[in-house]
Amino acid sequence: MLWLQTKKLIIVVTGALLNALAMNLFLIPANVYSSGFTGIAQLVSKILSDNTAIHVSMGFLLLVLNIPVAFLGWKKVGKSFTIYSFLSVVLSSIFLSMIPIKQLSHDILLNAVFGGVILAVGVGITLKWGASTGGVDIIAMVLSRMKDKPVGPYMFVLNGIIIMTAGVLYGWEKALYTLVVLYTSTRVIDAIHTRHAKLTALIITKKADELKKAIHASLVRGITMIPAKGAFSNETRDMLMIVITRYELYDLERIIKEVDPNAFTNIIQTTGVYGFFRRD
Repeated sequence: MLWLQTKKLIIVVTGALLNALAMNLFLIPANVYSSGFTGIAQLVSKILSDNTAIHVSMGFLLLVLNIPVAFLGWKKVGKSFTIYSFLSVVLSSIFLSMIPIKQLSHDILLNAVFGGVILAVGVGITLKWGASTGGVDIIAMVLSRMKDKPVGPYMFVLNGIIIMTAGVLYGWEKALYTLVVLYTSTRVIDAIHTRHAKLTALIITKKADELKKAIHASLVRGITMIPAKGAFSNETRDMLMIVITRYELYDLERIIKEVDPNAFTNIIQTTGVYGFFRRD
């Protein structure tokens, strides 16, 4: 257990470092904008710097924007997820302040592509290990658990505001290259992390009761138990069926490994769910 927590901490640190490198070496020097709260912090920092005597670092703004979201996540999502996610934000803010802004290439397309890829790798590995980079990810988790509504429209509006503002203030070429960053990062995150908002897990195990209790202790999801029998061995087992969000996949995998490492688990992409049960 201690090794898993240590490894998770290393992943969070690595993800935060990659995020800061992508911003300070590629996106910020090229005036190309990121998505989500990172993009908002980047845009506000530049607007204040260009139009007022106020100079506020992007890292500080990113931290401030995520504080109310962290409180929301603490109450509605869970302590572990929120702590690691906020730690990721704090580390990103520190790395953004420590790493100097340096332009490695004058080609705006190279900056957009490499910045988007490096940023997405940081976000993807953080999500894969049961944390997030804060901001929209935590909002998505809250919406999924409380309302069972897709976060896509909210992200579209948020990123649309960033792109439109960048286009009006700094030229539409920069805004169009921001779209390149969004597309590149989305594709890479999908490759690293599961792209579907909901998944169905089918778990065949000999320790159904123990596994059920462990899952209920960590996740707020209903479980359906189905009798199963091995075609080759004729052994009687139980199959647990549970629908989860992609953010809960890491916790489910960890629970299964701890309770029954020999369990057979099949994770299925779920495109639609009706009567999605949430245990309060």
